[in-house]
Amino acid sequence: MTAVVTGLGVMAPNGTDTEAYWSATLDRKSGIGRIGRFDPTAYPVTLAGEVTGFDPADHVPSRLLVETSTMSHLALAAGERAMADAGVVPAELPEYEMGVVTANATGGVEFGQRELQNLWSGTPSDVGAYMSIAWFFAATTGQLSIRHKLRGQCGVVVSEQAGGLDAVGQGRRLLRGGHRMVMAGGTESAMSPAGLVAQLPGHLSRRDDPARAYLPFDADACGYVPGEGGAILIVEDARRAAERGAPHRYGEIAGYAATFDPAPGLGRPPTLRVCAERALADAGVSPADVDVVFADAYGVPALDRAEAEAISAVFGPCGVPVTAPKSMTGRLYAGAGALDVVAALLSVRDGIIPPTANVTEPAPGYDLDLVLDRPRPAPVRTALVLARGHGGFNSAVVVRALTH
Repeated sequence: MTAVVTGLGVMAPNGTDTEAYWSATLDRKSGIGRIGRFDPTAYPVTLAGEVTGFDPADHVPSRLLVETSTMSHLALAAGERAMADAGVVPAELPEYEMGVVTANATGGVEFGQRELQNLWSGTPSDVGAYMSIAWFFAATTGQLSIRHKLRGQCGVVVSEQAGGLDAVGQGRRLLRGGHRMVMAGGTESAMSPAGLVAQLPGHLSRRDDPARAYLPFDADACGYVPGEGGAILIVEDARRAAERGAPHRYGEIAGYAATFDPAPGLGRPPTLRVCAERALADAGVSPADVDVVFADAYGVPALDRAEAEAISAVFGPCGVPVTAPKSMTGRLYAGAGALDVVAALLSVRDGIIPPTANVTEPAPGYDLDLVLDRPRPAPVRTALVLARGHGGFNSAVVVRALTH
């Protein structure tokens, strides 16, 4: 069984459809700016990658608008576009052979905050009934399943930034179990005061200059900028996609692996290197076959160094081009991995590696061949996508050009 991606749907801070996102990324156009959803003046973090110019009413039925949070609105829009891109008409396919796997890390925090404010300022009767489900991590999977009548196996992954890759990997697993099509990916939105405060104990950048706030692998790195958005992909069994005449086959999900780091203080190394090696082995490729690595790119010096060491251990010093287009969107948590898989597939399609924006002085000793300043034209047949999630999650996906 070969798992091919036949449809892409993107909702990113620098582009609200696939081609707009890709064009902005190649042009180094950032979606990071001052938070506009609320006044961030009183907060230590004032920048984020927000999805602007998006009206949920254009994509979400009015009934669902009041039942769901922004994380689900973004996924419903991306899922709609992915299905159209793939040319899938669910009514023409067996509904129990199509599933959904999404990832999420923060839940519907905007919806939850609004309803709790209603409770605080009013009475329990002022809290909507959908408070019980709209905040839930699995709400998006359920809504996608219902909307498109995908009645096969469904699930949700909660592994922070690694989740987007885990969802794609789990989607491939369902295909191997007999499904013909899976909608897989992740979206995130925590752009409310409560959502931002929940992120503050972490590694957020405190700078207010969008060009200097998120600098993965840079000597001046100081943390990351949070973001919202993500991507939904249609992943199909290659034979069945060909039988129905799928208009696109962007590439193959050739390999996947996930590991978990040991607890701090045990004296054992992190396992990102092992994760990457297992994904390559699962794909049946060697490090020499990989044309580009899409890095997790935390933007925190110690974590950047750990990732750089893992990449160098697998590929050798400066042994493979490395890029981090999320420097233009912020870290989208569960949406990030899926969006990087989209970028990897488009790199394969167009033979070009997107740049890492704003990094001007790579930190010494990292031994990485970072793609900076401008896109790098290159034949791209195999790409490795890496992601780490807070708490010790590691995931890796290998995408590969189709040979026929």
